[in-house]
Amino acid sequence: MLKEDILVVFDQDPAARTYFEVILTYAGLHAIWAHRVAHAFYNKKFYFIARVISQFSRFLTGIEIHPGAKIGKRFFIDHGMGVVIGETCEIGDNVTIFQGVTLGGTGKEKGKRHPTIKNNALIATGAKVLGSIVIGESSKVGAGSVVLHDVPDHSTVVGIPGRVVIQNGERVRKDLDHHKLPDPLSEVMKEMDAEIKALRKELDKLKGVKSHDNTTL
Repeated sequence: MLKEDILVVFDQDPAARTYFEVILTYAGLHAIWAHRVAHAFYNKKFYFIARVISQFSRFLTGIEIHPGAKIGKRFFIDHGMGVVIGETCEIGDNVTIFQGVTLGGTGKEKGKRHPTIKNNALIATGAKVLGSIVIGESSKVGAGSVVLHDVPDHSTVVGIPGRVVIQNGERVRKDLDHHKLPDPLSEVMKEMDAEIKALRKELDKLKGVKSHDNTTL
């Protein structure tokens, strides 16, 4: 398991050079290892010890993972400062998340109140995934998005609130090009700008007609 955690760093991060460097300097890796220990205590109902370990890990790494969260194999946190993962989160295998991601709840509801992230998903920088929702297998959540509803498998979600913009299209690649995802808000703004320009032209025409009528009188 430990070797697998290290190998996924080399697979996902082109800046990784040596095992020595990865083991000693990668905060995301340290946070995951600390979580495994905390989660083991949590499962044995040693909740206080589990919380102490998770909070100490947060102090050292800047990554907060509740000891109750369930995390699968080959989980990768890239530049993890500010990452928050809630108690009832369930994260599958081969999942990648970036800095500033929140997998949180939406209130004081009981029971399952945090997201489920299925296998091979990618959550990009600063995204907020909130509530007891499901991010589908091999799906992407774009940088800065706020997702409040389920995301189907093989989909791409962007915007605030998050909207599915690609589904069952080209194969979703787990790479670092999350900044190139389409922006539906930008498209809406472009459409509004075009409509405003058209209205201005109509107003100019009306002003011209009115001016001509006054001159005739």
